[in-house]
This record gives sequence, structure tokens and C-alpha cells, in this order.
Amino acid sequence: MITNETIVALSTPPGIGAIGVIRLSGKDAISITNAVFSGKDLLAQDSHTIHFGLIKDGDIIVDEVLVSLFVAPKSYTKENVVEISCHGSNYIIQQIITLLIRHGASAAKPGEFTLRAFLNGGLDLSQAEAVADLISSDSAAAHQVAMNQLRGGFSNELAVLREQLIHFASMIELELDFAEEDVEFANRDQLQDLINKITLVLNKLIRSFELGNVIKEGINTVIAGRPNAGKSTLLNALLNEDRAIVSEIAGTTRDTIEEVLNINGINFRLIDTAGIREATDTIEAIGVEKTMQKISQSALLVYLFDIVNTTPEEILEDITRLHKPGFPFIAVANKIDLSLTERLQSLDLPSDVRFISISAKENQHIEELKELLYDTAVGDQLSDSHTMVTNIRHVEALQRTREALNSVANGLNNPVTSDFLAMDIKQALYYLGEITGQVTTDDLLENIFSKFCIGK
Repeated sequence: MITNETIVALSTPPGIGAIGVIRLSGKDAISITNAVFSGKDLLAQDSHTIHFGLIKDGDIIVDEVLVSLFVAPKSYTKENVVEISCHGSNYIIQQIITLLIRHGASAAKPGEFTLRAFLNGGLDLSQAEAVADLISSDSAAAHQVAMNQLRGGFSNELAVLREQLIHFASMIELELDFAEEDVEFANRDQLQDLINKITLVLNKLIRSFELGNVIKEGINTVIAGRPNAGKSTLLNALLNEDRAIVSEIAGTTRDTIEEVLNINGINFRLIDTAGIREATDTIEAIGVEKTMQKISQSALLVYLFDIVNTTPEEILEDITRLHKPGFPFIAVANKIDLSLTERLQSLDLPSDVRFISISAKENQHIEELKELLYDTAVGDQLSDSHTMVTNIRHVEALQRTREALNSVANGLNNPVTSDFLAMDIKQALYYLGEITGQVTTDDLLENIFSKFCIGK
């Protein structure tokens, strides 16, 4: 798939700005740039140097530029790379790119620079995908997860598992060479222990996808409750701005309102919903139906109730209706500035329901609620040493690896011949290799890198 073409693209966002950066990569990147550059002879310069000069189309000056040189293999793509920093005029950028194409460069496809970095051994496939995640990260946590993967945290963990499996695969292959002697080079008990150990790691990585994915996309957090519980007031208090209409009239919120709140680097996608009750008109009925849909799609549910006007029986009735065992659920008592605390003592909540009392109107315990939101959704799972899976392709490959290892385990418990064990171990190695790119197809690569922006 590697070609000898030299590719070119704008690497900064399109649109008018102070500067634009045009990137070239390929064997002729430096010579093509040198043909249109007036200044030093770029072919005679060292790698990782920057040079001021002019880009000229014949005798016509197109722009004053800075040219950065990265000589192979000391570059992102492991090829000769040139980056031209010019003024950020769309006209100037297009003139320079057109001029470079006229001198032999080809327009880059989406993700082609990172694809070349992968094909030339600069990155493995999971690291290459982390580049796209890093570019699109919009929170500190998403940035941290992507950076950990880009630096090889995920790859390193998989490499250890793969190396141990390869050892046993080679031992079993050796047995096949001596089949007539009926000898065992691979200790079956040690192989079983290894499968158990690897399966535990796979389970941990697969479970991490649930958190990793919501960190990448943001945590859908629905605020639900009866009319006039103070949901819109709570949304405004969490955001510290008047985003939702607040009224004493029940049923003011007829549609969902969505806003993003960042807590400790995690984006919570707060969804204020219509009050849960028997609707009095068609429009309100649609709003209540949307509320139930949003609840079913949420990753975290905040049930808000008015402690003054809602009885313990009504509160428990709502929780029974909304709560699913094991699902992150926070019960929030509102209007504590108006209530008697004895009323809270009569509540008997399920053990996995977290509880806090606040006053949304008076802004009491709002910061504590934010801490509880973070702790419920993330806890201590996010750390530099914790590998997290955020890519659906990766988690599917991990699941298939686990299935193949289950087949190996079944083969050990119900003894089968070495060739069947070898086949299942090879299958597990194949799926692990799909993640990091030891095993690839052109269709897979095209699907992954087509999602990148042009110029990366």
C-alpha cells in the first residue's frame, strides 16, 4: 500500500487565520519544495532545521514563508517531511498547494500522513487511531486517555499477552513435529494458568470500554423527576447560568434541554427533562415520553425530588419505576432550605442508590453534588496507569480473543489433540494482532484512516 508519491495537504484548519501550515511527505518532499523556494538550498540543509525565504511561481512572489525540514527517517511518517508555514490566506494556501502539485506532489487523502507513519513502522494501528481521538478530544479526560494510548499504554499491555501466547503456540507446534513420539513440550497446567491470567486482563479491558467510551463521547446524565421538583433550577445551578426557564407552573419544561458540564476534566452531557406525571395534554405527553426515552439512553440518572411536597411513598414509587439494579443512580432531595430534616430519615433507599440533599435555588451543596456525579461515573478508574479501551473495533477484537481462549480452555478440560489447541491459540493471536496492526487488510485500513481529517 506504500507508494512512492509525495503527498501534500493543509495541516491547519481551513479558513482565514494568522498562519497556515502546508505539509509534504515522501521521497521528493524536499526537492519539490526546493524547486519553488527562494532562499537556502534546502537539499543541503540538516534535518530539524527551519529556513526563511520566499515561495515563487517563476518570477512571481507568492508569499514569505518558514520551511521546516524533517529528513527521513527522523519524521512523523518516517519519510522526508516538509512543513511550510505561510500566511493564513485561503488564496495564498491554495496557490502554494497548486504550485507544489504542479511540481510533482499529489493531494493527500484523509489520514494518509498517519497511514504512512503506521505502514513505515512509526506507529502501531492502535496508536494511529489514538491520533484521531487526540485531535477530537474535547475534555482533559478524553485527552488523557488518547495520550496514554498514543504513547503505547494499550499496545504494551497487549504485547505482553501476545508474547506469552506465542511461546505456548511455538511449544505446541513443536509437539506436532514430534507427533509420533507422543511428547508434550507445552505444560498444560501452565497453559491453563496463562489463559486464566490473560482472560482476567481481557475482562478488565472489555469492561473499561463502558467508561472509556463515555469519557470519549461525554457522559449522558439525565435529570428526571416530578413537575416542579426543581430540575431546571438544578440545571441552571450546575451550569452557573440561566439556561432553562424556571417557573412555579407545573410542566414548564415540555422538551429536553441539553448542556455540557465539565467536572474534573470529564464532560457530563446534562439533560433536563419534562416532569414525570400523567400528562394533561398531548404536547406534555410527548415530553414525558421523550423523558422516558432519554432515561433509557442515559449513562447516569439523577432523580430529583421535592422533599417538601413529595411523600416518602411517592419518592419510593418513582425510584422503583426508574431504578435498575447496578445502573448509576443518584437520588437528590431538593429544597432542604424549606424542609424538616426528619422527613429524610424516613426514606429507605436501595443500597446501590446514592443520595444527597441540596437546595438548587439557594445553591446549597451544588459543589458536593458535582463531586458525587464524578465519583459515581468515574471514581478512581481514571489514572495514568489504567489502560482504557475507547474504540469499538478494539473491544470487538478483545471479545473475539476471549472466545478463542475459551476454546483453548475447553480443549484442555476435554483433551483434544495439539493441532486443535494450536489452531485456537493462533486464532487468539490473530485477533490480538488486529488491534495493533500485526494483522491488517486494505479494507480495514481504508475504513480506519478515511475517518481522519485531511492533512493528518
